[in-house]
Amino acid sequence: MNLLLESWIELSAWVVSAVLLWLGVSKGKIREALLSFLFMQSVTYLLGGLTVEWKLISYPERIMGYAYRTNFTFEYFVFPAVSVLFNLYFPKRGSMLKKFLYSISFPSIIIIGEVLVEKYTDNIEYLHWNWFFSWASMLVTLCFGYLFYKWFFKKLKKI
Repeated sequence: MNLLLESWIELSAWVVSAVLLWLGVSKGKIREALLSFLFMQSVTYLLGGLTVEWKLISYPERIMGYAYRTNFTFEYFVFPAVSVLFNLYFPKRGSMLKKFLYSISFPSIIIIGEVLVEKYTDNIEYLHWNWFFSWASMLVTLCFGYLFYKWFFKKLKKI
């Protein structure tokens, strides 16, 4: 594929994620955002690395390809940024239906982009993987991150 296209996709992902963080994180929530971001980076480091090592997914074109075979942009910036917004805006007092719809909307929006990128570029290639595995793993990971976020700040309030 066209290396210029893959580079533009990576750059756009960085810019869009940074803008969403800048607009979506208020000054009073920076500490919560930072915890969410760093926690999700640690989770995606492990899980993203395993999917590549087990040859489930490959990333033929990526930045820092010499350092790590996973997608640095998605694993270390885009998905942690999404996790920050997911945690900060989770409808804590909403109905179960609202929480369910909120939870499935995040991976659903991401997966649309991932499927298009997988089909038309060399940024990602499913080997023994499919869009549903990505969607389900993102949903579980976001919910796990939210549970950690809730637990951490609940414990912090007691101190």
